[in-house]
Amino acid sequence: MGIEQKADNFGIVTTTLEDAVNWARTKSMWPMLFGLACCAIEMMMAQAPRVDLSRFGMELMRASPRQADLMIVAGRVANKMAPVLRRLYDQMPDPKWVIAMGDCAATGGVFNNYAILQGVDEIVPVDVYVAGCPPRPEALIHGIITLHDEVSRERLKEWS
Repeated sequence: MGIEQKADNFGIVTTTLEDAVNWARTKSMWPMLFGLACCAIEMMMAQAPRVDLSRFGMELMRASPRQADLMIVAGRVANKMAPVLRRLYDQMPDPKWVIAMGDCAATGGVFNNYAILQGVDEIVPVDVYVAGCPPRPEALIHGIITLHDEVSRERLKEWS
């Protein structure tokens, strides 16, 4: 006789600490604004009522790195902006995640020159890449859901 038969219809839920913490992390991610180019407009559109990031617990984009745990880098990053991006990433509390939104953030896009960083993964670790030039808001939602799946599979030994 298992716990399901003993609990019957009393509304008892059993889970592990890992599952409960990972569920809370995925439902309360706070993204930080880091829109640098045309991808930023699509990122703002993802917050609008038609797509609505609010259903994922992301009520508003944070402007402060100390209140955010998800950095969405949307657009091309100039070499002059790279140290600022790294400083903001370092100021974010752990655990923290990064989404590279758009081809420019992922690979430098069509800007293959000395002034543009050829991928934001050269300065911060990227968890999810969202492809497109610029990617649609639905693609950003797919990237966020992919990140949620990744976070929900984290194990307790990986937290420290």
